[in-house]
Amino acid sequence: MKIICIGRNYTDHINELSNEEPIEPVVFMKPDTSVLNLGSPFVIPEFTNEVHHELEVVIKINKVGKYIQSKFASKYYSQIGLGIDFTARDLQANLKQNGLPWEIAKGFDGATVLGSFLEKSQFKDVQNIAFELLKNGNVVQTGNTKYMLWKIDELIAYVSQYFTLKVGDVIFTGTPAGVAKVNPEDVLEGFLEGQKMFSIKVM
Repeated sequence: MKIICIGRNYTDHINELSNEEPIEPVVFMKPDTSVLNLGSPFVIPEFTNEVHHELEVVIKINKVGKYIQSKFASKYYSQIGLGIDFTARDLQANLKQNGLPWEIAKGFDGATVLGSFLEKSQFKDVQNIAFELLKNGNVVQTGNTKYMLWKIDELIAYVSQYFTLKVGDVIFTGTPAGVAKVNPEDVLEGFLEGQKMFSIKVM
């Protein structure tokens, strides 16, 4: 399973981190060892003092594809879910400052939360899906896929130019504003169109 992630796909998040708006999708990868086991808590690693939650809509690829055209991209996924791209922000900031890759800040063990998935057919419009993250019962991130700079089908087409997509691969489609530090004892709950998709305890 490949975990393909898209950075800077919501303008409000770009602005909150004072990043430049990209002219093409920002793509990075996370290893499958970064996936947090279902039911397990997220343990803050000892090598960082600032892990941020980044809530994202996730799509799961259902057939092999390469050089997929946008007009056919909808045939390559049938499930939509919600996840968290945990980011060691202090490490990432240092790496970015030195022009280095982000992998250790994004791909460490447990850094990827994959919640439940729903059938795409349950949604009237995949480019108008509301989602939110609650931290200790309070809403801390809200988003809607209609605000993506690059839509889901466009992302599939773009990514498939470089990587053959295989069954079971997932694409994290970017995070909206509201990313923030997590602390021990926090409880994070993700909702997709009002349906709870995951609940994670931080330790």
